[in-house]
Amino acid sequence: MPDTSIPIALTIAGSDSAGGAGIQADLKTFSALRVYGASVVTALTAQNTRGVSAIHDVPPDMIAAQIDAVFSDLDVRAVKIGMLSRPAAIEAVAAGLARWHRGPVVLDPVMVAASGARLLEDAAVATLRELLLPRADLLTPNLPEAAVLLGEEEAADEAAMRRQGERLMAIGARAVLVKGGHADGAESVDLLVTADGAMRLPAPRHATRNTHGTGCTLSSAIAAGLARGEDLGTAVAKAKTYISGAIAAADRLHVGQGHGPVHHFFALWA
Repeated sequence: MPDTSIPIALTIAGSDSAGGAGIQADLKTFSALRVYGASVVTALTAQNTRGVSAIHDVPPDMIAAQIDAVFSDLDVRAVKIGMLSRPAAIEAVAAGLARWHRGPVVLDPVMVAASGARLLEDAAVATLRELLLPRADLLTPNLPEAAVLLGEEEAADEAAMRRQGERLMAIGARAVLVKGGHADGAESVDLLVTADGAMRLPAPRHATRNTHGTGCTLSSAIAAGLARGEDLGTAVAKAKTYISGAIAAADRLHVGQGHGPVHHFFALWA
């Protein structure tokens, strides 16, 4: 009989109490894209659309226990990694994946919230490079994150984005999606850099302040595609289409007084 079970994806990330980013955004994305979502919570944040007021890090042994509980029971097809604020958390995740997971890993190096709050300690950047970049089938940095990981200035054009993607591959990642959402222009252009070259992914830039959780949503959409068995290029292209639709529909929602979330269920709630 054919396997009719729903594919499972796991998010390893922090919790956003307002529901727009982090674990909550990832699980919404998985659900919208018809993938079952499991989760490992690495940090609790007290935040809303106006900012982050407090962060409580989950102890590393609890992160490890969650990983063991999920993988010992569920057939996880793909993993998305988000907020890991401290070296000890990164070490726990890297060790857990080494114990259990042989499938694709999407690493979103979350460093700063949309409100400007720092989510990754400076001391953790080197640990992230050393332990998790080599496990990443896809790294998804935005322009500031790519610059921090490399210790360079932000890329000013697409040629520089490609060069930074190639440098990030040289230090461990198998492929890199350099996201151009922080750049200017009528289009928001992402570059998927692989061993075979670069694929340009443009989309119209929408004038909205409701972009909270875009990075989390895009990376989890890619993980959902990989969990369904799509190749990397297909998963990334479909995820780009999905996040573009979620941003375009964001103003239909009226959540909070600051930077609101994208509309994860724009296709289902229409």
